[in-house]
Amino acid sequence: MTQDTSRIDDLRARLATVIAIQVTPFAADGSVDWDNHAALVHRLVDQGVQVVTPNGNTGEFYALSAAEARHAVESTVAAADGRAEVTAGVGLDTAGAIAAALHARHAGAGSIMVHQPVHPYRSAQGWIDYHRAIADAVPELGVVLYVRDECVTGAQIRTLADTCPNVVGVKYALVDPVRFASVARDAGLERFAWTAGLAELHVPGYWATGAVGLTSGLVNVVPQLSLALLETLRGGDYPKAMKVWESARTLEELRAADASADNVSVVKEALAQLGLSERTVRPPSWLLPTPVRDIIGELIAQWQTEGWL
Repeated sequence: MTQDTSRIDDLRARLATVIAIQVTPFAADGSVDWDNHAALVHRLVDQGVQVVTPNGNTGEFYALSAAEARHAVESTVAAADGRAEVTAGVGLDTAGAIAAALHARHAGAGSIMVHQPVHPYRSAQGWIDYHRAIADAVPELGVVLYVRDECVTGAQIRTLADTCPNVVGVKYALVDPVRFASVARDAGLERFAWTAGLAELHVPGYWATGAVGLTSGLVNVVPQLSLALLETLRGGDYPKAMKVWESARTLEELRAADASADNVSVVKEALAQLGLSERTVRPPSWLLPTPVRDIIGELIAQWQTEGWL
């Protein structure tokens, strides 16, 4: 199949938004609750979310079987029903990532997000070759790179995109907005949709240096809060943006603590307290202790008072 350049250009613009990294809800016995999965996607899209990503890290990608990951894409596409872009997460070994990308295309996703390669030895050329193999397999799909490695340079990203024009976005997830600014400009600031990949906590700093969107797990819980942060930044009202940021800060700090050990557990605990999903997670995540649950309960009450819920 050939590449639809107008579609790829449109996707680049659509990625300049809040990209929901949706949870994968589990029943109490640990199996995936697919009815709840669809309901949570419906809720996101109904609230105005324009891009949803099944099989991201907040979706516990690394704890899912290959069959569950495929079903997550199918469920998301069906629930979104054309009202939102579906950017399916793919990764792990090259052959498996290509198979997942081909399945995402068949299922109706319009784009893929390629997880940072999981390998103890990563050369610069090997990084390019890995992503090129995946992007070349689905030239009609947009490709978003997930960068969590400080060794990845703007020159590498530019070289990859020179041969793979369907590489249209970069989710940058390093706690270094200065390095991000350099990488984005070396690769091409206007060439890609650059998203702040460390969620709401880091968005203001990344926005100031060139990001045009953000990925979010918080959006699963309080969609309007995440969307409001984006809109205030777009409007240039930075004092108001920081007030919105303050409402998101505590939960995001809980998620980021201890090298993001409780990233998913915090989101699922909030959903459970809202009656929207079970709090069940899979190892190596865990259920939160009571003091942290209490903090989340206080935050929910705060958001209700502030009108976010």
